[in-house]
Order: sequence, then structure tokens, then C-alpha cells
Amino acid sequence: MKIIIVGCGKIGVSLISNLVSEGHDVVAIDKDSETIAEVVNIYDVIGVCGMGTDCEVLEEAGIQRADLFVAVTGSDELNMLSCYIAKTLGAENTIARIRDRAYNENNLGFLQQQLGLSMSINPERYTAFDIYHVLKLPTAVHIETFSTRNFEIIEIVLKENSPLHGIKIMDIRKQSPAKFLICAVEREDQVYIPDGNFELQSGDKIALTAAPSEIIKLLRSLKITQKQAKSVMILGGSRTAYYLAKILLSGGSSVTIIDKDPVRCQELCDALPGATVILGDGAQQELLLEEGLQDVDAFISLTNIDEENILISYYAQTLNVPKVITKVNRSEFVPMATRLGLDTVVSPRRTISDVIVRYARALQNTVGSNVEKLYKIMDGNAEALMFNVHPEFKYVDIPLKDIRFKQNILIAGILRNRKAIVPTGDDVIHPGDKVVIISTGHRLYDLADIIA
Repeated sequence: MKIIIVGCGKIGVSLISNLVSEGHDVVAIDKDSETIAEVVNIYDVIGVCGMGTDCEVLEEAGIQRADLFVAVTGSDELNMLSCYIAKTLGAENTIARIRDRAYNENNLGFLQQQLGLSMSINPERYTAFDIYHVLKLPTAVHIETFSTRNFEIIEIVLKENSPLHGIKIMDIRKQSPAKFLICAVEREDQVYIPDGNFELQSGDKIALTAAPSEIIKLLRSLKITQKQAKSVMILGGSRTAYYLAKILLSGGSSVTIIDKDPVRCQELCDALPGATVILGDGAQQELLLEEGLQDVDAFISLTNIDEENILISYYAQTLNVPKVITKVNRSEFVPMATRLGLDTVVSPRRTISDVIVRYARALQNTVGSNVEKLYKIMDGNAEALMFNVHPEFKYVDIPLKDIRFKQNILIAGILRNRKAIVPTGDDVIHPGDKVVIISTGHRLYDLADIIA
């Protein structure tokens, strides 16, 4: 597909990288000539220097042939105007990054309709919901939800001396009454789609799929549950911190936010009357201890400096804070955080890249099925996709054991009439089902792509 990206900041460059790796024809627009030159030098894209609201610039970028137009500059208003003009000039689909909470909370639906936006994206709000889902089930380091919360995929890191160390997957199934499937294992940067004889080790990151109630049943039977976080300390008064605190407060949690900017602290006090807002430098250990770091259920570092987030999160971990979550935008810092034992890392940049890649993949559907959801899992080394099954799909009503699938492909779940099925070889796919696929080393656009 032909995709135009306006704005080559951190989010824009991340989008360009991921969309190019997906095989799309990408054109990058930015008003800074040095930025464009750098992007063109690094990635296989066409660069156009200029404003995303300039009709001549958009025409030079080929707006009339654009399947998707994405505006991710630092200005909400510029993004919205760029998308409106792009739509008028012939772009098929338009997406704008809109971050200001005034838009997101008051009239976003109206704006989307009036501007003809296919979608609006708010990186900080998406990230806040990602964190909130983990705080509800702190044993997990990452959670993705399919089909209105009837089916989930969660990632868990097996700690040192884990009761699952040295246990075969088939034996775990025998020990637990829960209906679940361990669908992927990451070990030393290698991702495996395991069979029943696969033996787990401490340090493994495992992904499992099941209905939420079955996941709780499994964790309890394995005695690796961790209580839901109800007292939360957040370092950094960012937009993400605001959205997260608002969600947590509405659920009855206590929230403390620490930030060293007095203006931002006052804004948060006014916007979040239920939160405790502390003016101070969170890099000072004494301040964190005075504010009760050792007593909270979760500590979340959301400053704009990755290195600071990693170091202070590590300090919180040494104090045995039950759940520590770290924001790290630069991908090269993620392995460092992992080596320090910081297993729950979030990235607004990566979150939004996943959303756009998912949307672009869905636009390339064929008649046999269509991608409804796509998640990057296992640090981006595997994908979890949910397909809607159409009557035209050739392999309906055939037992799965009789279908030859490509290597490194696993059917992890079938959703039928709001019921989650963990499939066996005897199960079949019906028209109207939703099918969850786990894949490594493949780029899937259609359900038929899993067939060998």
C-alpha cells in the first residue's frame, strides 16, 4: 500500500520503520530538511520537505494515490487539518495523532466525524490502558485482550526458583484444571512455539491464551498469583500519568504522583482532585522513601528520560516493590532494562506503531477472512492475530488435525458466540468464528496464509 507519514519525530520514525518492514510504499513529510535527509538515508522511503497542510507538498507526495495518510506532528491542530486536506485531495484513509485531553474527553467523536478521520490515536492514553490492565493482574508483564474481554493473551516471566522450572508443558496441563494454552516461549531472544514436551526454565517469558477466568484459575493452581495493585506511585506527571491516574482513581485505587515541575503539579492537582501530587525530584531516594515507596503495591516510572526511568525503577525493585513498570521508548534500552530484572516495560512509541501496523494490515484483507486485531508480543518477535472467518474460507468444518499448517504457526483460540475455545486437533473452524493465531517469522494478511 502507499502510505504517507507527516511528522518525522520519535513516533513518526517508529511508524516509518515498522511500515517499511511490512513492505509498504512509504512517503515521509517533514518541514525540517535535515530530518527528511536523515530519514531518507536510513529507510527506503521517499522524502518530501514541507508542511503537511500545503496542498502542493501533499500532491508532490502523491496524495491522490494514498491508501493511508497518517499525521503525527507535535501539533494536534496541524494533524487534524493535514488529515482534512488529505481526505479532500483523495486520500482513502486518514489517521491523526490527537493528544490534548480537552479533545479526547469532550468532542473527539464529533471531530472525527466532521474531519472524516478513519481513526485518531493518542499514544499516552493507549499506554495508560496497557499499564492499567497489567496492574489488575500484576503477575503478568503484558496483556492483550480479544473480543470484549472474553479471551486474553498474557505474558509472564518465570522468576528464579519458579515452580515451573524444569516442568514440561503437558505436565502443567495435568496439574491445573484450567483450560489454557501456552502458545509461545521467549528464551535468550529466541521465540519458540512449543509442543507439550517443551520444558520450561526460570527466566523464560511465556505467553498463554485463555478466558480471563481460566487465567486466574491457572495462576492460583500454580501458586503464582499476585494481588491487584490498589496503591500506586507514579514518577513523572506526564500525559500518560494523567490518564492512568484518572482510570485508577475511578476504580478506587490510591494514587501518588511525583513531579519536579511546579506548574505541572498544579495542573494535576486541579485535574485529579483525588490524587496526592508531590512537588519534588523523584531521583532523590530520600523523597521516594518519605512518600512511602516501600509500602505501595506498584511503582511506575513515566518521566521523559529513559535512563532515569530505568535506574529509579531498578531502585524500586531493590526495595521489593511488588510491581514495577518502566516506560522505555528507545528500543536499544529495552535489553538493558530486562537484564536489570525490569520485566514490565511499556513504550508509547511501540504501542502506536502496533496500532497503525494493525490498521494497515487490516486494509489488505481478502474475501476469505479479515484481520480484526493484531498484537506484537514477545518484545515484537511474534504476532497474535485475530481473524474473522468468512464462509468463503476453504478450510471450515475440517478438524484442525487434518489441516497442514505452516511452521511456527499455532491456532491459539477459537471464539464462537462469545465462548472461548482452547482448541484441540478435533476442533473445527466454523464460518462466523473468530480465530486467534500465533505466528513467528510470517507476515499474515489472511487466514489462508497459515496453510502450508
